[in-house]
Amino acid sequence: MGFWYFLILFIGVALLVAGGLKKGVSREVKLVIILFIFGSLLVLMSLFMFLPGSAEVVSQLLNMNE
Repeated sequence: MGFWYFLILFIGVALLVAGGLKKGVSREVKLVIILFIFGSLLVLMSLFMFLPGSAEVVSQLLNMNE
């Protein structure tokens, strides 16, 4: 499972870097904003999943407790 969390983290960081390096016209500005938001969400999600007890929180949110 840790592999997938690292993968999400690296994709998020790559999107943040790609968003930071893009400069240009209005269409590209929209793309930069989307990359920043999506990258930030992926980084935050992967860092949350590395915390102890995050599996229990996710299972409660998805009603997987039986």
